Amino acid sequence: MTIAVRFAPSPTGFLHIGGARTALFNWLFARHHGGKFYLRIEDTDRQRSTPEATEAIIDGLKWLGLDWDGEVVFQFARAAHHAEIAHQLLAAGHAYRCYSTPEELEAMRERAKAEKRSIGYDGAWRGRDPSEAPPGVAPAIRLKTERAGATTIRDQVLGEVTVENQELDDLIILRSDGTPTYNFSVVVDDHDMGITHVIRGNEHFRNAFRQIQVYRALDWPVPEFAHIPLIHGPDGAKMSKRHGALGVEAYRDMGYLPEALRNYLLRLGWSHGDDEIVSTEQAIAWFDLGGINRSPAQFDFAKLDSVNAHYIREADDARLVELIIPRLENALGYALPDTARQRLLRAIPDLKPRAKTLAELAEKAVFYVAPRPILPTGDAAKLLTPQARQLLGELGDGLAGSDWQAATLEARLRDFIGEKGLKLGAVAQPLRAALTGSTASPGIFEVMEVLGRDETLGRIADAAQKLSG
Repeated sequence: MTIAVRFAPSPTGFLHIGGARTALFNWLFARHHGGKFYLRIEDTDRQRSTPEATEAIIDGLKWLGLDWDGEVVFQFARAAHHAEIAHQLLAAGHAYRCYSTPEELEAMRERAKAEKRSIGYDGAWRGRDPSEAPPGVAPAIRLKTERAGATTIRDQVLGEVTVENQELDDLIILRSDGTPTYNFSVVVDDHDMGITHVIRGNEHFRNAFRQIQVYRALDWPVPEFAHIPLIHGPDGAKMSKRHGALGVEAYRDMGYLPEALRNYLLRLGWSHGDDEIVSTEQAIAWFDLGGINRSPAQFDFAKLDSVNAHYIREADDARLVELIIPRLENALGYALPDTARQRLLRAIPDLKPRAKTLAELAEKAVFYVAPRPILPTGDAAKLLTPQARQLLGELGDGLAGSDWQAATLEARLRDFIGEKGLKLGAVAQPLRAALTGSTASPGIFEVMEVLGRDETLGRIADAAQKLSG
């Protein structure tokens, strides 16, 4: 048997973090078993489905690196086929036309509430002759749900759960306007796509009992089910925007790497011993449904930052440069020349151990490519006293003929402070402020080497000249 799974989002909004995790689990399961991973857009809600949301979902999956097999399936395009299957059930006696009006259905619900019964359709038209139908009422088609016995799901995550069939009402499979319903369309699509395992959020768990009734009526094999618990915030409450319930594109914009987000989402409700950092290759080799936890997972930005910092440290330097250049250009307001790119490439090895996100990395790198004059602010500006500026001017004159290597530059600075009878900080800190505009940076001598002779001496001169200004 070839394993086949699907990710089937509704295009009514962005690809949120819970959906991304569901897609990841399906993708890993398929790749682990050498099976197929399909993408189906469930766009039957025509009022809320939008092309923009569809594009956002597809772009989000591509950014995460979750490639699917075959073409994207759009559920609405298959509506005529769904209706055909519904009429087959009707002809076989497994479904019936329901002429109940909206007013009758509302009265039915009110009676159920008053009698403290479950609110569901009471089967009023299950055995009635259509000739008794009121004039002008277009019928819906309902499935004849099994009344006797029970339906049991042996869920791969939640375990065995049984529901008495009498608790399940007769599902509408075709609305009175001829459009198929979600629970019915899902079954037809999953069957036609050869889906062997349905892996989805446990908000769909109740739907599974209804869907199994459809499979039985059609005499189709029932797939295995695995319902994944929800993601909660750090406080244990249902995930919301304040916890990080954002679209995948928001995490990209905040500066997270796709491989880091994949790793974090994998560990958000799935475990393999105590391993926290799991490469994609390892995840494919290890992933199976038995590792999914039954309890809700808790989203934690601090852990995500830690994982992302690891992947930034491990990332290729040239790739990081290309990723932060758009951020730098946006901050500076102009396109960076090739010389700036080369400078960044030399700087990245010292910068990336200091950053948790690409946004932080760009922020820490901006001084390398910022235009002169560098304008220190806050505590850095306070370091550039008249005495400090004078010392910088003298230092610049002394460095002009130096070999421009970090070790040589450090030796020249130490000779300079020795001659002046000063401590290192008396010159090094103002020098850092003049070169970077900040009080914190990578090692100042490494900064000088990366900036190069002309840029370094120019920035020192800018700071020194402000003494006369």
